[in-house]
Amino acid sequence: MSADDAARLIPDGAVVAISSSSGLNTPDRMVRAIGERFAREGRPRDLTTLHPIGTGDMYGLPGIDHIARPGLLKRVIAGSYPSGPSSLPMPTIWRLILEDAVEAYNLPSGLIFDILRNAAAGGAGVLTKVGLDTFVDPRREGGKMNRAAQEDIVRVVEFDGDEWLHFRPLPPDVAIIRGSCADARGNISMEHEAAPLGTLDLALAARNAGGLVIAQVKRLETAGAVPTRQVHVPCSLVDVVVVDPDQVQATETPYDPALSGEVRVDLDTLEPEPFGIEKVIARRAAMELAEGDIAALGFGVSALVPRILLEEGLHGQATWTIEQGPVGGVPVTGFAFGCALNADAIIPSPQQFTFFQGAGFDCGFVSFLQIDRAGNVNVSKLAKRSYLTAGVGGFIDITARGRRLVFAGTFTTAGLDVAIEDGRVAIRQEGKIQKLVPEVEQVTFSGRRGREQQQEVTVVTERCVLRQTEAGLSVAEIAPGIDLERDVLAQAGFALAVSPELAEMDRRLFRPEPMGLELRLARKRWNPS
Repeated sequence: MSADDAARLIPDGAVVAISSSSGLNTPDRMVRAIGERFAREGRPRDLTTLHPIGTGDMYGLPGIDHIARPGLLKRVIAGSYPSGPSSLPMPTIWRLILEDAVEAYNLPSGLIFDILRNAAAGGAGVLTKVGLDTFVDPRREGGKMNRAAQEDIVRVVEFDGDEWLHFRPLPPDVAIIRGSCADARGNISMEHEAAPLGTLDLALAARNAGGLVIAQVKRLETAGAVPTRQVHVPCSLVDVVVVDPDQVQATETPYDPALSGEVRVDLDTLEPEPFGIEKVIARRAAMELAEGDIAALGFGVSALVPRILLEEGLHGQATWTIEQGPVGGVPVTGFAFGCALNADAIIPSPQQFTFFQGAGFDCGFVSFLQIDRAGNVNVSKLAKRSYLTAGVGGFIDITARGRRLVFAGTFTTAGLDVAIEDGRVAIRQEGKIQKLVPEVEQVTFSGRRGREQQQEVTVVTERCVLRQTEAGLSVAEIAPGIDLERDVLAQAGFALAVSPELAEMDRRLFRPEPMGLELRLARKRWNPS
């Protein structure tokens, strides 16, 4: 049926789960139809929407902003929200959140998938350690983003002598998913999608709760036209199909078969990353890799690390994993982050998050907004600047148990101007905002739990490298040209220790030509005996 007719099937007060990932796989036409129906009829009202990773963004796929209307939305639970520079207008959903016009919660993306999968199986809720001692923990914020969010959706319980977080079941009344093609029986394929995300899991959750499953696709074929093994969501789980021939593959990308893994590309044709402080940071982060590492990759400057290996002739010596599902290949940067070129596989996001939560990877590369004296890290909130951040996404899923973690970013921000000349670093203008602060505004990674679990934590910046020790953060390396007292210690909001073995960062990092990087020997992960 049409998107408008499908929107009329959504009742007031429904719990609606939407499968998408910011600029990827957003069922934009269907979400827009819900907003348009509300504008015409004042219905549906008081929806609770679940967005495991995110729904649309401000760069061409409005997504959640279509339904960001007072009265339409009662509650939003999302892994991530639209984000972008302050030079662009604030997304409508952020205005509603900041004005307490909607109950807003931010939970780790993997946990939202876990909640939906548990609901599909008729479970008693999710019992997990993911999120303990972070803003998800009810002893801190319980995932609440504003004063309107009054209900506690997570609690601390003791089970078998240990401490856990418990999330109650939340079965959806409606699931809105997206695929590439539907046959006349309602079988859904995803051959042109950049990743399957959680489409099958959301459809199962709604179907098993007696709810409605709406699938948006780009084209419709005759019965049996979709080969059996290419069916990702079977007709037994689909109630309604909405066709949108203008459906784009990703933000600013109508369709690229390389993103969906249908063709392979010559990686030698990829342009090298321009030389600058971000490349320096990514290069130094890459030095934390060992041969054969399987690495979890987050958004931000860390996303450049695979390109460094490619430029250094080391492609294939590490395997990258991204929350949207790609395994291997070269992750794409920018708007299409979440895709990968020449991936070995593209698996469903819920299974990828299981891999992350269980610490199946060797090293995690993520970014940071703030780090404090206790070793806590914030990536999810800045006061009065919330809409510039996307929320937690898969950050907590990656960092909750990761054995080796590399946090990468500049030492300060807001106006920072750094020159790199003749292999030396000069701070021409210091950033106005410190990122090493006495206390972070929100705990997205718990320094305490990191120490308890003996996680190896490294912080890589353009001017120094820090290591987490029992005594706190310690300066382990310093860039050539940087003054330790003036440029590092004085720019931190708390006292940093200095390693007695303080070394100079590798000078090759600060020159534009390839640095001749060699990865260190791999650590043995398992013993076949």
